[in-house]
Amino acid sequence: MTDSSRVEPFDAVDVIRTKRDGGRVPEDALRWMIDAYTREYVADSQMAAFAMAVLLNGMDRDEIRVMTDAMIASGERMSFAGLGKPTVDKHSTGGVGDKITLPLAPLVAAFGVAVPQLSGRGLGHTGGTLDKLESIPGWRAALSNDEMTAQLRDVGAVICAAGSGLAPADKRLYALRDVTGTVEAIPLIASSIMSKKIAEGTDALVLDVKFGSGAFMRDYDRARQLAETMVALGTDSGVKTTALLTDMNTPLGLAIGNANEVRESVEVLAGGGPADVVELTVALAREMLALAGQPDADVEAALRDGRAMDAWRRMITAQDGDPDATLPTPNETHTVVAPRDGFVTRIDALSFGVAAWRLGAGRARAEDPVLHSAGIDLHAKPGDRVAAGQPLFTIGGPDDTRFARALESLEGEWEIGDDAPVRESIVRERIKAGGY
Repeated sequence: MTDSSRVEPFDAVDVIRTKRDGGRVPEDALRWMIDAYTREYVADSQMAAFAMAVLLNGMDRDEIRVMTDAMIASGERMSFAGLGKPTVDKHSTGGVGDKITLPLAPLVAAFGVAVPQLSGRGLGHTGGTLDKLESIPGWRAALSNDEMTAQLRDVGAVICAAGSGLAPADKRLYALRDVTGTVEAIPLIASSIMSKKIAEGTDALVLDVKFGSGAFMRDYDRARQLAETMVALGTDSGVKTTALLTDMNTPLGLAIGNANEVRESVEVLAGGGPADVVELTVALAREMLALAGQPDADVEAALRDGRAMDAWRRMITAQDGDPDATLPTPNETHTVVAPRDGFVTRIDALSFGVAAWRLGAGRARAEDPVLHSAGIDLHAKPGDRVAAGQPLFTIGGPDDTRFARALESLEGEWEIGDDAPVRESIVRERIKAGGY
C-alpha cells in the first residue's frame, strides 16, 4: 500500500495525457508510473487509461525498454551465475497442442546446458505447461529457488511455476489488461513477457512467436512486430535473444489436452512422435544450443540414442513425479469419421482448442480445475488422404456430459477436399538482434 506522507514527484494524469496525445513519456516519469502502480498509489482506473493510450498510440523502443526495466525492478531478479554452465530458456506465446516445452527442456539439457523453464497454467483455449505435467502422478510444480538451482545443477532442466517475486508489477498490469480491452497492445505484451524472462536471470532466450487461428497474435505482420520488439528488449538487457515465427493455424501434433500431450511428448523423446512436433522441437533446440555456444549440436541424435529421454526421467523424478506411472485416460470417447474420400484440407486450431477447453482440458477462470483425461486426439492432419468412414478425431473425458458443446464448436471447422493442400514448414522466419 502507498505511504500517505510521501510526496510524489509526478502526476499520473500528466503521464496519461502525454501518451494520450501521442507524446513520448520521459524515462523518470514512466519508471515512477510503474512503481506507483505497484505501490497502489496509481489507481487501476488511471493505469487502464494509460494502457488504452498505449494501445492506440504505441511506444518507441526506448519507452518499451524503460517500462520493461521498471517492471523487472518491481521485484526480485534471479541469478544462475554460480551454476558453472550456460543457461538458456524458451518462451512460447501459446497455442493449441503446444507441448513443445516438455520434450525441448530435457533435450537441450542433454547437451550440458541448463534450462530454467518457468511456466504457467492454461487459460481459455491455450493449454498450460504445468497443467500438462500435473497429469503425471506426484509431479510437483512449486519449487523454491534453492530447489530450482539444485535441480539445474544436477539434472540440467527444470519446468516449474514462477515465483510471485518476479515482476509483481506485471501481475497487476496483466490482470488489468484482460478486463480493459488492451491485451493486444504490443508494447504491453512485449514488456509483460520480457520483464519476467529477464528477471528470471537466464543468459539466453529463444522466443517461439506464433501466428494464425490458434495464436494469441493471429496476424503474421503483427506477430513479426511482436517478435522484433521482444528480441530488441532482450538484447538491450544483455540477454542473447532470437525468435522463430511459427504457424499455429493447425494444432501442433495429434494430441490436444493434458495427459495425452504428455504421452505425445514422451513419444518424441523416444525418437518418434508426430513430424510437426519433432520439427519444431528440433528447430528450437538448435536455436537454444547455438545461443549457448553449441551451434553444431546433433539434436536428432540425442532423441534417437536415449539421452533426451534419460534427462526427462531425471527431471520428472526430481520433482517427485513417477515417469513410469500410468497417465489418466478418458472413460468416455466419441469418434468423428470422414464423410467421404479425399484429403484433409483444414483443421482449425482455435476451434479445436475451444473444443478441448469445453471438454474440461482448460479453464475459464484462473481458479478452475482442469480434467487431465479430457482432450482430443487427431487421427489425420491437413494433407493426409482419408477414406469414407475413417476416423478423423476422437474427443474424450471422464464422462460424456461435455461432448455436445465440444462438438458444437467443431461444426464447419474441419474440411475434406479433392486436392491435398500445400504443406508448409511450421517455422516461417527467424528474427535476430538488429531487425527492429
